[in-house]
Amino acid sequence: MRVRVLFFGVLKDLTGLASDSPELPEHATLADMLEYYERKLPRFKELVSSLAMSVNQEYAGPEARLKNGDEVALLPPVSGGSASPHVALVRESIATSEVLDTIKRAEDGAVVMFDGIVRNNTRRRPTRYLEYEAYEPMALKQMQELAAHALSHFPVREVAIVHRVGRLEVGETSVLIAVAAAHRGAAFDACRWLIDSLKRTVPIWKQEFFEDGAVWADGEPFPDTIVRAEGTHSGSA
Repeated sequence: MRVRVLFFGVLKDLTGLASDSPELPEHATLADMLEYYERKLPRFKELVSSLAMSVNQEYAGPEARLKNGDEVALLPPVSGGSASPHVALVRESIATSEVLDTIKRAEDGAVVMFDGIVRNNTRRRPTRYLEYEAYEPMALKQMQELAAHALSHFPVREVAIVHRVGRLEVGETSVLIAVAAAHRGAAFDACRWLIDSLKRTVPIWKQEFFEDGAVWADGEPFPDTIVRAEGTHSGSA
């Protein structure tokens, strides 16, 4: 059988692949597929311990069985039905004021916003520009699930999550999160939870470009709820 395998972020550079269509035995598991790439790509082992995986845009562990035509994504730690109409991945500039205007209502006592901006340096190294890459169908789905969780677990009325992909210049907004609520405490709590969760779980990666080269930004470890490629949870010893 054949499956479609997608590579993202630093893993794409390390292996030299954006996608692949390996032929695997019937009833092969994700673990079998990992062994295939460890044999085929010598440098693949360098990242296996930190990878998460998905099958058809759902996180999955090594024991998951594959079938012909499945789409598998190999996901390095991320640097990120609709629960809300205000969830989007965009390639154009994010219009902050327009997003805020669309979620404000008369019953709201507060709108709290996180505006992530491209800085002009990383560790005192001047930044020329950034490029964001995403596993877009899964990223959008994960963002929608984060919005649904925030709306059901915090006393807030509305949530907006908008993330840029592609090339961003210094000073541009990379991600905008806005939360509307009757009270500021709930809005602050939900906004903080949303950006922290997005950075750890949504498959979006950042590459930083400098005068003397480019690097993929270090991703935050996946949360314990996501099984890694080795079959262990990210918080396990």
